[in-house]
Amino acid sequence: MAADTPVRPPEQSHDAWAAGTGPAHRPRDARRSGHGPAVLLRRLIGIREEILDRESAERVRYTWYGAIVLNTALLGGASMAMAISTVREGTPVAVAVVVGVMWAWIVLALDSWLVSSTHGYTGGRALRMLVPRLFLSVVLGLTIAEPLLFQIFDREIRQEMAVVRERDLADFRGSLTACNPLDGKDTTNRAECGDFHLTVKGAPASIKEDIADNAAAVARLDRQIKSYNDALDKKLATERRECARDRWIWRGNGWDTTETCERARADTGAYRRTGKVDAYEAKRAELVAKGNTLSEQLINTGTAYRADVKKAIDAKVAERKESQQHDGLLLRAGALSTVAWSDGFALFVMFLLHAVLLLVDAMPVLAKLMSGPSEYDRRLGERREANQRIHLEDLDVQHQVVAIDHEVRRYAAEVRAEEDKARLGQAHYKARAEYARMVREELDARTARLLGE
Repeated sequence: MAADTPVRPPEQSHDAWAAGTGPAHRPRDARRSGHGPAVLLRRLIGIREEILDRESAERVRYTWYGAIVLNTALLGGASMAMAISTVREGTPVAVAVVVGVMWAWIVLALDSWLVSSTHGYTGGRALRMLVPRLFLSVVLGLTIAEPLLFQIFDREIRQEMAVVRERDLADFRGSLTACNPLDGKDTTNRAECGDFHLTVKGAPASIKEDIADNAAAVARLDRQIKSYNDALDKKLATERRECARDRWIWRGNGWDTTETCERARADTGAYRRTGKVDAYEAKRAELVAKGNTLSEQLINTGTAYRADVKKAIDAKVAERKESQQHDGLLLRAGALSTVAWSDGFALFVMFLLHAVLLLVDAMPVLAKLMSGPSEYDRRLGERREANQRIHLEDLDVQHQVVAIDHEVRRYAAEVRAEEDKARLGQAHYKARAEYARMVREELDARTARLLGE
């Protein structure tokens, strides 16, 4: 009877209602258990078994489709575990496994959403939904493919990094040696040596500066002594010329020098008494002795300084070598790029492996794109359209119910308003009648009092 099967039960969804009003006798495949491995694989990609039961021929297709999604997640988890172990050396295996499992779950959730969100769409609409999801899948595949490539080219990457490290250490040692010469020469004015200066005690540069200052002081004293001697020589020459025998004069009982000669001798003697040549010569001798001492000190210090500079350079190189022991992600990526671009075949192999890994990682969406719409998609699309129509009908019914309820409430309000107006009118009439009665009684009383008087 029509009353036994409602058009749509009010408290049930359309899917439950549709499942409950289906054929009484279903195929054996429709009564399978909902907890088997195949069912779980299909559930990963959002397959609804009550719809697939009507298209049992596609059950194997979607089972393998779920297996592709699961394999991609497992591949991503293994790739991330290897990446963690490679980038952070010494990472415990348990930590790498936990990180790999977490990443596998993230990849599984993303791929499941990417695939399940495309079910039920056909034609151009399906293509518009699959293309952006394919882009997301490729981006996700890049994060999975790179660690695997690092493992595939691990030997070549390590060889390239070893060559790069040796070259870097050689350049570093050369810069340190050039900016810290063994002879202690000052290189602070060289711009390229800004980061390569070493602080080594006993640098001979200061001793050399002292030697240069001492030599300059000796040179100044030599000029002063020479100036004094030149002036004294001139005075002596003047004295010899003025006191020569051919210039003597007859004085008294014999020959004698002239007054000019006496003045020349007095001038020479005064110059010798007031001159500081003795102090200059003593100071010069002191500076010469100091210079000899500094030279010996430079020789002794230079030998020790050269050994200290070599030790400091070796220590810096060893420190830099120690810092290169850990392989960073960017360093490995750079080494992989160098290996690939150094040889045409290696570049071809790298691009080929990139393409294969990206295809494998993007396979969930590619499989959906290549397989095209299925009967399951069409039935799910029909179910979605039916649900949408029923939802629109429900909205229309709800709108009509609300409109009717509003009309009823408005009519009830109008009726109550009319009743209230009638009650107010009756109360007003009674009040006016009562007031008139009271006025008449008052007039009658006053009339009686006037007549009685």
